[in-house]
Amino acid sequence: MKSTPGHRDTADAGHASVSANMMKKKNPHKKQKSSLGPTTKVLSQPQRNIVGCRIQHVWKEGGGHVIWKGLVLDQVPVNPSLYLVKYDGFDCIYGLELHKDERVQGLEVLPDRLAKSRLTEVNLADTMIGKAVEHMFETEEGPKEEWRGMVLARAPIMTTWFYITYEKDPVLYMYQLLDDYKEGDLRIMPDSNDSVPTETEPGEVVDSLVGKQVEYAKEDGGKRSGMVIHQVEAKPSVYFIKFDDDFLIYVYDLVKTS
Repeated sequence: MKSTPGHRDTADAGHASVSANMMKKKNPHKKQKSSLGPTTKVLSQPQRNIVGCRIQHVWKEGGGHVIWKGLVLDQVPVNPSLYLVKYDGFDCIYGLELHKDERVQGLEVLPDRLAKSRLTEVNLADTMIGKAVEHMFETEEGPKEEWRGMVLARAPIMTTWFYITYEKDPVLYMYQLLDDYKEGDLRIMPDSNDSVPTETEPGEVVDSLVGKQVEYAKEDGGKRSGMVIHQVEAKPSVYFIKFDDDFLIYVYDLVKTS
């Protein structure tokens, strides 16, 4: 059973500090290295394709530093400098310009090989993609807590994992949902009329917002700017957004009507 995803108020925050609270944790008690350790080997030029590679780097900000390790899942086509990374021990996906961001130091490709895994329940996997779900998590107090969300897609590289987002925390998470389903911690909601995507006529082209700049009005009257970086195939009205002042990936339905 997983612990409830952590909370961080990113709507009004700039780049967070390097404290443990900056990342949404699956295992809040997991120790995080705080020393630089051995000197890392900086990537040589020209830059190699690091998608599918495990990496390690120092994150330096606000006078502190930590070492992060993770897997590079994807390189964003509309912004090739931006990579989607799943860091060890954390459940949400981060969008970072690994070669440009000055807070990323000593970027190193690790020799670790990702263990190959095979998706056995293909039909079930296909059934849950694009569906509304109820996902159960453990709380610190003990009882289970229900999080309503939507399964977006199978994750790249780690193909037994799934992208998912939640109504009360609309950022991109990644879990092994088939295991949760088998354990009774994930329930697929019945389809409703609201969840049926609009059908298009044969030959009709649906305009995509991918690559568009967007602004988001904050509650305090301020604005956040960012870019639409991905359209969800199973739900074409749903998009991934990377805001300039944050490294989380937000998930919004941009054409929802009242």
